[in-house]
Amino acid sequence: MEVYVPVVIMFAIGAGFGIVSVVASRITGPHRKNRAKYDPYECGIEPAPTTSGPTKFPVKFYLTAMLFIVFDIEIIFLVPWAVHHDVLGIFGFWAVFMFIAALFVAYAYEWRRGGLDWD
Repeated sequence: MEVYVPVVIMFAIGAGFGIVSVVASRITGPHRKNRAKYDPYECGIEPAPTTSGPTKFPVKFYLTAMLFIVFDIEIIFLVPWAVHHDVLGIFGFWAVFMFIAALFVAYAYEWRRGGLDWD
């Protein structure tokens, strides 16, 4: 049980920091209410008032964020390989080579489909 004490302490420190930060911002932050604070805000696009019901919202920003997440996840898988590349040998090299090749194919596909264009 002693092995888990540092993990519990780190969890308590993290949770405590989060709670203290939220409480401190509530206490010290400005409390001025205005109309702009209650308006919906979506990725820099100000919503236009319509009377005909809901309108379509461009999802280009969400797609770009998802692409960033997908291509950023590769770092999570490459860091352990970079740390232990000498131990893994040629098998580890070819495994990472195939992983990067698959990511390159996905990147080329997105580039070809225009997913990286901001127009």
